[in-house]
Amino acid sequence: MRARRATLPARQRLDAGNALAQQLALLPIVESAQTLAGYFACTGELPLHEVPGLCRARDLDYLLPVLGRGRGLRFARWQTGASLLSNRYGIPEPDVAEAELLAPEHLDIVLVPLLAFERGGMRLGSGGGFYDASFAMLQRVRRPARPWLCGVAYAFQEVDSAHPALQAQPWDVRLDAVLTDRETILCAQDPACTTG
Repeated sequence: MRARRATLPARQRLDAGNALAQQLALLPIVESAQTLAGYFACTGELPLHEVPGLCRARDLDYLLPVLGRGRGLRFARWQTGASLLSNRYGIPEPDVAEAELLAPEHLDIVLVPLLAFERGGMRLGSGGGFYDASFAMLQRVRRPARPWLCGVAYAFQEVDSAHPALQAQPWDVRLDAVLTDRETILCAQDPACTTG
């Protein structure tokens, strides 16, 4: 999947990012949200270049993940053009004071990057376990619950639920939905989240 993502032409990536933002804008859950966390796309991940503008138009705070010590993520408000620093993996993250960081449980919607997914909400991440560790509190509550976890992927990243890489582990946190460049897949059937 990494190799296929990395070889996508720039125009196809931009078109996919535009399509994703249009689908995101149609989700009713966006209307009641105050915060939406994205990510800075790297290694061919589906870009979120339209999402900060969508957040501004909807009066939502847009946030990006910031690595802490260990495997926990915290999140910082960010606007296009604001200062970024590279973290220990070379991924840009907001350059903000520690006191400005939000804990994962204070978010409404989180757009989660992934390598592969299946329609039941299982995902294969990049292998660090950062999102599973950061959102482990969702394993103890009835889902869907805030924060609402929405995977982001190209349609070709979907695999069968029997795929060995997606066999559930005790630490895995399922997604509530997946947005691809072609469709919105609701993994947790919450009436507040459905379109139409």
